[in-house]
Amino acid sequence: MSHLLERHAPRQQSERQAWNARTAGVLLLMAAFLLLSGCATSPRLASPGDMGIAERTYIDGVPFHAQRDYQCGPASLAMVLNHSDVDVSVDTLIPQVFLPNRDGSVQPEMQATVRRYDRVSFVLDGNFSSLLKELDAGHPVVVMQNLSLPLWPMWHYAVAIGYDLDEQLMTLHSGEEANRQESFRRFDATWARSERWSMVALPPGELPVSVGPRRAMDAIASFEQANDAEAALPAWHAVTERWPQDAMAWFALGNAEYSVGHPEAAAEAFQHATDQQPDMAVAWLNLGLTLEGLARRDEARLALQQAAALPSRWQDDADQALRRFSD
Repeated sequence: MSHLLERHAPRQQSERQAWNARTAGVLLLMAAFLLLSGCATSPRLASPGDMGIAERTYIDGVPFHAQRDYQCGPASLAMVLNHSDVDVSVDTLIPQVFLPNRDGSVQPEMQATVRRYDRVSFVLDGNFSSLLKELDAGHPVVVMQNLSLPLWPMWHYAVAIGYDLDEQLMTLHSGEEANRQESFRRFDATWARSERWSMVALPPGELPVSVGPRRAMDAIASFEQANDAEAALPAWHAVTERWPQDAMAWFALGNAEYSVGHPEAAAEAFQHATDQQPDMAVAWLNLGLTLEGLARRDEARLALQQAAALPSRWQDDADQALRRFSD
């Protein structure tokens, strides 16, 4: 009897130690979650009037696609693309964005896939108010969340489709649940762990309401590189309409117009760029070369002289072009 007790005693002790270790791990994990929840606070927001948005909004017509294993990225993209009148299925998107070795999708693949379907991928600035403004404008927003701890991340994509400022609630298509409601506090805590990454997918010519000119132009330039200047032309026109005093916007429009065979429109855009920024040597150079191609030699010479007079890397090109006028 004693022999049996001696043999079983270490096993019983080992089981108690294992149970204690598992219990300690669970308690530690629970404590970490409680600590994170305790530190999380609701985002501080201005009044709806100051932000220029409604007290509450819900975007109708955003289809819901339930997530399968590790497929929240393709499912989220299908929702926003379908809402933007792109007929594409989750199954079609999976091989384009899903990385098996990562058990999920990463942001560059998400953005590149949006561009392949003739939509511009705009990454927002990470402000909670910007997210609300996009929703108020009727733009569903793909958001990235970490549903676990920072040390053991559980990355997840969802689509924000509405909010209620009075109730402090965000509405999302998330996982296997349509119209899921999360408190601003919980949502922002999980969103913050992704550095508040979010994206809208819009047709060329439509701009997010919350982005500035540089963020918009970076997104459109990437779209143009993935497609072509003709596809991006409506987007460049939209940028100059919203920010008519931005010289770089006019310069980008001029390049796009020239690429699609519209030299007159290109010259006009380059002229606007130099009007807004007289020391923009490359705009003077492109204006001069475009006018030369239009046989407007006197105007071309003046523009090239301006480019040659400004200290820049474009002086040699301007001088070389001017020599053609003296030959």
